Amino acid sequence: MSVHRKQEKRVTTHVLQEMKNRGEKISMLTGYDYSMARIIDTAGIDVILVGDSASNVMAGHETTLPITLDQMIYHASSVVRAVQRALVVVDMPFGSYQGNSKEALSNAIRIMKESGGHAVKLEGGKEIKESIERILTAGIPVMGHLGLTPQSIYKFGTYVVRAKEDDEAKRLIEDAKMLEETGCFAIVLEKIPADLAARVAKEVTIPIIGIGAGGGVDGQVLVVHDMLGINNEFNPRFLRKYANLHEEMLGAFQRYIEDVKAVDFPNENESY
Repeated sequence: MSVHRKQEKRVTTHVLQEMKNRGEKISMLTGYDYSMARIIDTAGIDVILVGDSASNVMAGHETTLPITLDQMIYHASSVVRAVQRALVVVDMPFGSYQGNSKEALSNAIRIMKESGGHAVKLEGGKEIKESIERILTAGIPVMGHLGLTPQSIYKFGTYVVRAKEDDEAKRLIEDAKMLEETGCFAIVLEKIPADLAARVAKEVTIPIIGIGAGGGVDGQVLVVHDMLGINNEFNPRFLRKYANLHEEMLGAFQRYIEDVKAVDFPNENESY
């Protein structure tokens, strides 16, 4: 039986805050297309993130950097058309908000107007504060993202766990509090020590969503292709695979090929 109920109200930023206040965990998955988003939403997910990870799982790029604003809007609009309940958060891609707050506002407005998304997500702390503040002036909800920030991969040079050292942990806590004070409605913490993530979740009042950040936060997010086992070469410690669709799909494709070659498909019942 599906968790989804037609009478359930649409998830908003206010609903997420209420969930944190009463101790209810928030579920979040990525989504990039209409068909997958429709299934995810029907299952009862709270938040769908139209992630710039589409650059990796949909387009085959090595990093998230190549995906463009137009491409993010395309993916986001496809997801929005499928969703009846979940909050849809759209990643602002690399280069669309760093360094120029006026461009950041213009690009965030484009995302909201052209995709119909409900909020945007930006990676970084104090260095992007001005962009966040300007986006918020337009009434656009902003989700923050700290810890491992994939758009900065060439700066860090590695995908290892972040904020293990005291100095970096201190900066992360300061950035989290700054994001809250600036007006972000939630923050994603990626690949940081579990005790640090739990501390942040206690010290700020807004929801903290973790990925590779332990269970002491207010919710969890995974890339849908990873948790479904479509990408079988990606196996980080934090990933739990809820299916093995790579094998299921491979087998289905192979059976189809065999049936076509053997003239077993279509049969008489499948013909007009």
